[in-house]
Amino acid sequence: MNDVNQFLFGIYPYVCLAVFLLGSLIRFDREQYTWKSDSSQLLRAGQLRWGSNLFHVGVLFLFFGHTVGMLTPHFVYEPFISAGHKQVLAMVSGGIAGVLGFAGVSILLHRRLTDPRIRRTSRASDIFLLVLLWVQLALGLATIPLSGQHLDGSMMMLLAEWAQRIVTFRPGAVELLDPASWVFKLHMFLGMTVFLVFPFTRLVHVWSGFGTLAYVVRPYQVVRTKRQLGAQGVARRQA
Repeated sequence: MNDVNQFLFGIYPYVCLAVFLLGSLIRFDREQYTWKSDSSQLLRAGQLRWGSNLFHVGVLFLFFGHTVGMLTPHFVYEPFISAGHKQVLAMVSGGIAGVLGFAGVSILLHRRLTDPRIRRTSRASDIFLLVLLWVQLALGLATIPLSGQHLDGSMMMLLAEWAQRIVTFRPGAVELLDPASWVFKLHMFLGMTVFLVFPFTRLVHVWSGFGTLAYVVRPYQVVRTKRQLGAQGVARRQA
């Protein structure tokens, strides 16, 4: 069992991160025409609007919340908020975002499985990804009652220390998870698996979403009408 834990929580995270980064780079380099979200809005827009908005709002909040909460060292926020209060804040805000995300992915999964046209145009990876995210969000919600049993923040501190040791290549990360429930461990395993399958699914469009931030600092695009272009051409000929 120790060997299994060592692989799942000591080696598997690095496998997932390597595939996530290198796989995304290779796909962008070799298959740019597949780098898209493959929206099915033209086939049926009604449920997509609700499902997609709920899902994206919930999941984006959870992603940034987990990233900041897990990777920020305790001494950074300790002067402002205790570990226990931070855990309660995470339970409440994460619970709300989790419900929104779970409702959204449930709508999207129902839509993809029950609409004949959308089902025919769906790839196996599309359905697998939605099922994976559905289970992952359900497990995330299931961890809230378990976190409620450790309102001093002790469990949250252990999980955060594991994540920080993994990203900084420090030893002893796996042993920290011994007191954690299997629900936490399965939630962590599926979370890492999302990164593993990322380059092979439509999730790659997330990179493009972050890339749009470059539009804030890009130069203005100059647009001229045909009339303006014609006038400039006449002026050049007369000169």
